[in-house]
Amino acid sequence: MIRIMVLDDLESILDLEHQLFSSPWTIENYHFELMQNPFGHYVVLDEEGIKGYLGLWIHDDAMQITTLGVDLQVQNRGYGKKLLEYALLKATQEGVSVITLEVRVSNTKATHLYESAGFRQITIRRDYYSHPDEDAVLMLKQMR
Repeated sequence: MIRIMVLDDLESILDLEHQLFSSPWTIENYHFELMQNPFGHYVVLDEEGIKGYLGLWIHDDAMQITTLGVDLQVQNRGYGKKLLEYALLKATQEGVSVITLEVRVSNTKATHLYESAGFRQITIRRDYYSHPDEDAVLMLKQMR
């Protein structure tokens, strides 16, 4: 079940952030996103505990996928695909014309997931990530 993220989810989300990302978001980042960012939309995939989460920014007719994470213990079971399908549905509901995201160059698993949903690689953003320093692939999907 995918549902809206709430403040009570942050302990689990932060555990996953530290498990998945070398530069995890902080509780302050998430608190701001949930409470004050009018463009932010955050959900969790909750099946007997939080298995994954998704962050979106929606502004006018554009969406950016800010984060997508799935618990390492349940990866390769379709949870990432389910979250991405939610993003595409939300984009359609909101009348979004374009979706963008960045992904580490080395994260081929995520790149393949996004490409399977119709995203294409646009450019490389040099030194986009830190810890370790790495380029990002900017990906884009036209919705209409």
